[in-house]
Amino acid sequence: MGQYGQHRPLVILRVAAALAVLLLAPAAQAQCRLALLIGMDVSASVDAREYQLQRDGLARALNAPDVRDAILNDPGGAIAMAVYEWSGRRQQTVMLDWVLIDSPARLDAVIGQIASARRGWKDYPTAIGYALGYGAGMLRDGPVCDRQVIDISGDGTNNEGFPPVNAYRHFPLRDVVVNGLVITSEEPGVVEFYRAEVLHGPGAFLEVARGFEEFEAAMARKLFREVNGLILGARKDRTRQPG
Repeated sequence: MGQYGQHRPLVILRVAAALAVLLLAPAAQAQCRLALLIGMDVSASVDAREYQLQRDGLARALNAPDVRDAILNDPGGAIAMAVYEWSGRRQQTVMLDWVLIDSPARLDAVIGQIASARRGWKDYPTAIGYALGYGAGMLRDGPVCDRQVIDISGDGTNNEGFPPVNAYRHFPLRDVVVNGLVITSEEPGVVEFYRAEVLHGPGAFLEVARGFEEFEAAMARKLFREVNGLILGARKDRTRQPG
């Protein structure tokens, strides 16, 4: 297994978090092909174990060899990334502020900061419309890139505040693609809700994780597709890799 193998221990990655102050400076004014904003569900339906599976799954997905290669070796420019947690109307926390990932060291620092993050909220409802509105604000304050994508993951439907359609109507999201990652659980109809109400923009797509244990694999598939700008058809969901 190479230095950046998918199962590289996260305890090693957390060491990189100590360098985050130096490496994770605001995204520089350089060629940026993609502004990727990841929003992770920390509502009441997500317990401590499931939160850890999401957080560590995102860190490991970013460290997967094919995802690393897609991020670092595209001649079209670097990508900028930010991550936030969302739950109720006013329960949003920035896990990772905007950073231009233009070197292996900077990607390692991003992974380390995510892997060492602490949960900001728990025991609040699921306000997806507010999560999208918050994401619109983060994109507005982020770097100028060729594409803007919001990644919303969650295991439930909207149960507080305005629905996603209102966010798309009232926030500057017209030119933003919103993709989804549904973690299936006991709540019915979540896949259908995301497909009908959350996905937004040309080529928007849905990944499905059958439980939080599959979050890492689903996130890696989604990141690979987003970073490469692959449009395989709008509003489709895939639960396994092609092959």
